[in-house]
Amino acid sequence: MSLHSLIRELRENNGSKIVLLVADGLGGLPMEIGGKTELESAHTPNLDDLVRDGVCGLSTPVLPGIAPGSGPGHLALFGYDPLEWRIGRGVLEALGINFPVSEDDVAIRGNFCTVDANGLIKDRRAGRPSTEKCIAVCNQLKNIKIPGAELFIEPVKEHRFVLVIRAKGLGDAVNDTDPQAVGVKPLVAKGADGPSQKTADLANAFLREAAKMLGNEAGINMATLRGFAKNPAIPTFKDIYGLNALALAVYPMYRGLARLVGMQIGDAGSTLNDQVESLGNAWKDHDFFFLHFKYTDSTGEDGNFPGKVEMIERLDDVIPKIRALKPDVFLVTGDHSTPSKLKGHSWHPVPTILQAASCRTDRVSEFGESQCLAGGLGQFEAKYLMSLAMAHAGRLGKYGA
Repeated sequence: MSLHSLIRELRENNGSKIVLLVADGLGGLPMEIGGKTELESAHTPNLDDLVRDGVCGLSTPVLPGIAPGSGPGHLALFGYDPLEWRIGRGVLEALGINFPVSEDDVAIRGNFCTVDANGLIKDRRAGRPSTEKCIAVCNQLKNIKIPGAELFIEPVKEHRFVLVIRAKGLGDAVNDTDPQAVGVKPLVAKGADGPSQKTADLANAFLREAAKMLGNEAGINMATLRGFAKNPAIPTFKDIYGLNALALAVYPMYRGLARLVGMQIGDAGSTLNDQVESLGNAWKDHDFFFLHFKYTDSTGEDGNFPGKVEMIERLDDVIPKIRALKPDVFLVTGDHSTPSKLKGHSWHPVPTILQAASCRTDRVSEFGESQCLAGGLGQFEAKYLMSLAMAHAGRLGKYGA
């Protein structure tokens, strides 16, 4: 029996409420051996109080040693095995901006970037342009026409956009053209099979035209493509857990993840305080709430250790407001680690707190990687976090006689 089948069999509805607060890329590393991580360096009195009232541990998003993308990391937190459900980032970005992805579509995440006179990437994110600039450039690229397919180019945020290629017989087994490095040229898209090569040829044609069109743009003069994906069929959150879930996420991709699993998308505003205010306004109408905070990840990717510490402290500030709503289960974790030292996602297990009246509390008194290693949850696969949440909320009955 699968985990999802077991939860469907055991689930019970008792009106309890669960809050999942995801600090993207929460886990980190010390800059020097023997030092403190970003989380351990931050002043977090409210998270420390939550630890003392709950139980903590370290979650592994996929498998030991595997650095996950944001898609697999979040799907695991939602209780979906990321090795079984491989969801391409392009679909998540498209769903995040409410683009209706059809069965003939391949959705792709695009990044605007800056290349030098030799075509070598200088900045993978084109200096993080404003969203207004992103919109203007996307409107320019909408003039590109490629024989044999319809193209849809939609802005997302800052340097990100969505490219949707629509045609019959497309595949999505295509490599990323982003080499995820500077000083090298973007990669050529190649398909692993005939339908995917058709997609790759169309994507390469789009990139050639985009390079011509953007050649004189300041900062943004090229694009790379990532996460080629068709829309999968996936069981919904409601179907598995029986929960009426609301997602409060500012960044489109994370709204896309929530929409993919059937969560309702709420108005998250533009700040963490806006999200918490929306949480209070919607409290009576839902029994599961997913809040996403991006900036612990983006500061880590930028290698900005002090900036990530500041973002963690900003997260700490809203903890009392959430606790004031008296959730039956309050979870705080990340979808993966993004150490400033590595400037990218890593394989390191992620600090996690579970607070509920039914907790078997541990002796941990501070929220940090080293401390969570001694926590009562131990080290566990993130895909089991939802069954733990359901159990602590009194929503799972007994298995067997």
